[in-house]
Amino acid sequence: MENLNPEQDFVLKTVKSRDVHFVRCWFSDALGNMKSFAMVPGELENAFANGMGFDGSCIDGFSRTQGSDMLAFPQASTFQVLPWRPESNAVARMFCNICTPDGKPFAGDPRNILVRTVQKAADMGYMVNIGSDLEFFYFKDAEDTQILDRGSYFDLTSLDYASDLRRDTVLALEKMGIPVEYSHHEVAPSQHEIDLRYSDALSMADAVMTYKLVVKEIALKHGVHASFMPKPLQEYPGSAMHVHISLVDEDGNNAFFDEADPIGYNLSSTAKSFIAGILKYASEFCLVTNQYVNSYKRFFGVGSAPSALAWARGNRSALVRIPGYRPNSQESCRIEVRNPDPASNPYLAFSALLSAGLAGIQEGLEPPAPVEMSDLGTSSREELLADGISSLPETLGQAVDLFANSQLMRDTLGEHTHSYLVRTKRAEWEAYQGAVSPWELNRFLAVL
Repeated sequence: MENLNPEQDFVLKTVKSRDVHFVRCWFSDALGNMKSFAMVPGELENAFANGMGFDGSCIDGFSRTQGSDMLAFPQASTFQVLPWRPESNAVARMFCNICTPDGKPFAGDPRNILVRTVQKAADMGYMVNIGSDLEFFYFKDAEDTQILDRGSYFDLTSLDYASDLRRDTVLALEKMGIPVEYSHHEVAPSQHEIDLRYSDALSMADAVMTYKLVVKEIALKHGVHASFMPKPLQEYPGSAMHVHISLVDEDGNNAFFDEADPIGYNLSSTAKSFIAGILKYASEFCLVTNQYVNSYKRFFGVGSAPSALAWARGNRSALVRIPGYRPNSQESCRIEVRNPDPASNPYLAFSALLSAGLAGIQEGLEPPAPVEMSDLGTSSREELLADGISSLPETLGQAVDLFANSQLMRDTLGEHTHSYLVRTKRAEWEAYQGAVSPWELNRFLAVL
């Protein structure tokens, strides 16, 4: 073990002391689906030093048949024992960085894309903090949308059938070193939210991937199904992944905080330029933060999610909000982006949001005036545009076209992942366009 660093040495000792018999290597495909293979503890030293080989042609968004040999290098800093597995013959996990056979980071590895984006922020003098609030539904099974309760926002009654589910999920997350700030029932029946305490961007993306798996695993143990589908119920609001972002400068200060802000929001010019970048490029990165046909159903109907390219402090119908729970606290000063949904790939979503905000800083952008008094969700897109407020794409098809022509997204994600998403999402949109829905049959079959 003489060539191991302290973190790797700690992993080997923990594996022995905790009776770990299998170590799962986790990584993400381009769409954010968790991929995994298991190895026995005897392979750990070799995996740390030389990586574990696998066929990348089997992973969506990786390589085709030629040049598909890949190496997965487990990251010792992400080692955790899985609390929902037995304590004897235990199972642990580590996230992996994906490399080509020559040891270079693979351009299509979503985790590596976020590492690159975070490094860009570091080159500009910033460390990135991100927090995430993820909503989801519990259903009786995966075959239908039969709800488990009739509860609503913050309910703590017998209606909140899933309190035990949330409790077990939070305990499992905390055992894996993922601190939770809040958990509660959401607005819709059988809808819930668990909020993760902020951390650095890469750790938060790993935490979101873990969170989604833990929620599903605990649900299965209770005999129900958890879904992160953006809009599973037509008559109720969909599920969001609100993303909270702040930047820390080289002196350790919150770069978004300025108590001398002339508009009284305690925001620095850096924060305002970051917001302006988000608003300018939101329509171009929307394919990443809202990547499925169903994602765009969240922006219409009951409980429609924010799609107006505006910002505010108290107005939750704006795309970007400045949380005001502790308005004079430097530590709490941040922005909240409200359009992403929990079905997105967190590595790519965080990369896109961060890249757009950093571009706003580099370009010296200034945001429009905040919109506080108007419920933007009650205005049509035409009415908003007449007031100078644009909106996100209405459909996946529009989002693909805007993303395809975005130089910022091509630079951020790299040609490999950018072209894959354009190709794959255009195919999804075309397949959806060719499908005949029950709504169409009910509306037209008898009368046309």
